[in-house]
Amino acid sequence: MIDSTGVAVVVTAVAGYLLGSIPVAVLVGRARGVDLRTVGDRNPGYWNAKEVLGRRAAIPVFAGDLVKGALAAAVGLLLGGPWWVGYVGGAAAMIGHAWPVFAGLRGGRSVLTFVGAMIVLAPLPAAIALVVCVVVTVVTHRFAIGARVAVFGFPLIQALFQPRAHVAATGALMCIIGLRFALAATSGRRPAGDQRG
Repeated sequence: MIDSTGVAVVVTAVAGYLLGSIPVAVLVGRARGVDLRTVGDRNPGYWNAKEVLGRRAAIPVFAGDLVKGALAAAVGLLLGGPWWVGYVGGAAAMIGHAWPVFAGLRGGRSVLTFVGAMIVLAPLPAAIALVVCVVVTVVTHRFAIGARVAVFGFPLIQALFQPRAHVAATGALMCIIGLRFALAATSGRRPAGDQRG
């Protein structure tokens, strides 16, 4: 018999995956007569949407991918149980974004979905990472560089404020991003974020 934690994990995982599977970039592109999986770097995410459709048209993609991760993590926290159930939600949303059931399992790299989850799971480190992103972007004049420094430096920031177990869980989520980049590299795609931001 499944206990309450087991129920929370199952519900969170299913809800997170379904939320993550909502192909925001594909829907935004389709509304403009473009399939982002066939143009640009062929990645259905914010970076490709910005390059192909323009910055303004890509705003819903940016916001939508963030919200997917945030809602999935929030579901885990709201259902109670151990702290890591929220991470289950974040991971499930990232997996759904990368391999979406609603878009033929052809998804993006889950970076913004990860960020959305971290905003809920580690709000103070996320706020500091945002400041880092802004500062690096201003100095380098490239949002892509600021975003990368903030995302990949996030565990170091988190380690200053949260237990090591939380940081390790964050690292596990980041492995999903690493896997997606590796798969993109082996398929010959140009990595997202190479464009000027």
